Amino acid sequence: MESEIKKFYEDKTIFLTGASGFLGRVTIEKLLRATEVKRIYVLIRPKRGKDTQERIAGWKTNPLFEVLLKAKPNILERVVAIEGDCKEPDLAISPTDRDLLTQQVDLVMHGAATVNFAEPLHVALDINTRATYQMLQLAKQMHRLVAFVHVSTAFSNCIIHFITERYYPEYLSCSAKKVLALREMLDKDTNLFDKMAPVLLDRFPNTYTYTKALAEQLIQTEAGDLPVCIFRPASIVATNKEPISGWIDNIYGPIAILYGVSYGILRVAPLNLNAESNIVPVDGCANLVLSCAWRTAMEAAQRKEQVIGSPPVIYNYAPSSENVINNREFIGAVKTKRHVFPMTKVIWYPFLHATTKIWLYKLATIFYHLLPAYMVDLYLRLRGQKPRMVGIYDKIHRNIDAVQHFMINSWSFGTPNTDRLWECMSAVDRQLFEFDMKSLDWNSYFDRALFGMRTYLCKEDPTEESIQIARKKMNRFLILHRLLQFSLLCVGMAIVGWLLRLFL
Repeated sequence: MESEIKKFYEDKTIFLTGASGFLGRVTIEKLLRATEVKRIYVLIRPKRGKDTQERIAGWKTNPLFEVLLKAKPNILERVVAIEGDCKEPDLAISPTDRDLLTQQVDLVMHGAATVNFAEPLHVALDINTRATYQMLQLAKQMHRLVAFVHVSTAFSNCIIHFITERYYPEYLSCSAKKVLALREMLDKDTNLFDKMAPVLLDRFPNTYTYTKALAEQLIQTEAGDLPVCIFRPASIVATNKEPISGWIDNIYGPIAILYGVSYGILRVAPLNLNAESNIVPVDGCANLVLSCAWRTAMEAAQRKEQVIGSPPVIYNYAPSSENVINNREFIGAVKTKRHVFPMTKVIWYPFLHATTKIWLYKLATIFYHLLPAYMVDLYLRLRGQKPRMVGIYDKIHRNIDAVQHFMINSWSFGTPNTDRLWECMSAVDRQLFEFDMKSLDWNSYFDRALFGMRTYLCKEDPTEESIQIARKKMNRFLILHRLLQFSLLCVGMAIVGWLLRLFL
């Protein structure tokens, strides 16, 4: 049986934003490896002295593209850079490139975003909201457009704790168009605009979720007759199967906790162990992006079967209610596998104490993080080396403060549209573009993810020799850890005994 989705992408030209991001690169790799797409235009800006084409050429040395390039050595020639920037008005796309896109593009996948939770409001609004509006206006000029996928986030409406596949404009303090108009009016005074953040955000915990919610409202109100859908992924983590299992190269979101614990750096955190752990593998996300674009195009071609005036369809992607895990199991993966996938650069025996009480977490950081950090820095100073541990913990604590709302609270998601999409796919397409969260084996997934984190993110040698060296180091730290615990217990008992003798 022939794959309908693979056939759909044959000879298609795609315009993709967020190409240098985690999901963007995985999506591009899958398109080039699994389909005969004609061309992929990517919106990208020069960075760190490299022009746009040099940045794309750098993918040749990325392990993510290794399988693809072995099979198709020249395939990256199909990826063409369009210089631009989502932070700038009109996306900073030249008139020539704009004409090119309007004449040639069949599909748009808009995934560019700033995921910095502490981003100033004007920056987050420009990238996450205004750029979405400008992408919609550009798409309306594309003569060949058959589908437009807007990549949002499952937490765009995190004010409520059960989020289904619908729009929630009632939680916005004012409409997206009014906020954009206010931003334009105060273009010369961004400081004043940013000071309005508490009033505008209202109950939203940060500028990221707020501006993503505004972007969704723009899709709802401004898409018009465009064939648009919204993809809402939960927290995106390492690949499950393809192109290589366990691949990851960033420490955003939940993976930052595993990263810190694995090195023995993060020892206490504000975390609700009973809350659902809403994580999804990035290859499943890429497969669903490609699948919902196909489905959107099919539905657009059969308009008479659709409800007239219905808003663009939303696809939530989160762990299935039939196969959920909680944070206790998520963190437990490190505890059970710390001797299986140890780090050679570990600085202490990995463990984590979690609490939902912020005051207790702040108190615990003094004893578990700051006091050891000052002692290490003092030792480094005495050796004539630059102290660094206090600075590292300062950065860790600031990052935790920015995301602690999501570490303590719990959300669950309805996924009826995503479930229906899976059901309508052929057996061949389900195998080629797998995203089913019901069948994911979490235990084996964590084996692959932790090994991948060790190999690709931590840059550890994947050989058995390296693992054995790290295991010996881990065992030494375990002995020191137990000796420290015993010493502290003895000191504690001595203090209690002294107090009893003093008052009795």
